[in-house]
Amino acid sequence: MKLLLISGSLREESLNTALLNAVVQSLGDKATCQWARIGDVPLYNQDNDGDSKPAAVDRLKAQIKDADALVIATPEYNYGIPGVLKNALDWVSRPAYKSVLAHKKTLLLSASMSPMGGVRAQGQLKQVLAGTLTPFFPAPEFAVGGAQNKFKDGDLTDDDTREKLQRLLNDFLAWV
Repeated sequence: MKLLLISGSLREESLNTALLNAVVQSLGDKATCQWARIGDVPLYNQDNDGDSKPAAVDRLKAQIKDADALVIATPEYNYGIPGVLKNALDWVSRPAYKSVLAHKKTLLLSASMSPMGGVRAQGQLKQVLAGTLTPFFPAPEFAVGGAQNKFKDGDLTDDDTREKLQRLLNDFLAWV
């Protein structure tokens, strides 16, 4: 199975990128993982959304099309998803209801220093994905609160979180 990993953070030491690294480690040889680079995607402008699109957009669309499923990990900025993630989703959601996102099964994750773990961003992300016909895994939110205490040097060190993530991934793979 091919999974495309999308981090909603551009930060080098992002807790959400670290969470996706934990996904890769937890999956082992159960899936092949590829990383999307949404920081290369220019700001959405409908004037540039014709037959010829920016190369970074074409690349991201091809990655999504090629993947069996997506895993998105998003931080929470002011109770919502980061602009860079929304921007990338705006580009790849075209044409409406027939885009590469339509019917692409997706797992949502978040990690945050706050006790809520980014759960409000996941709520907003679910609204956006519903508008693109993107089904997300029907499970309670997987949100890592106090994440700064559960990762060290980019590695997930909290055993309880690691075990919960493993169970979630097993269930997600079975759903896909």
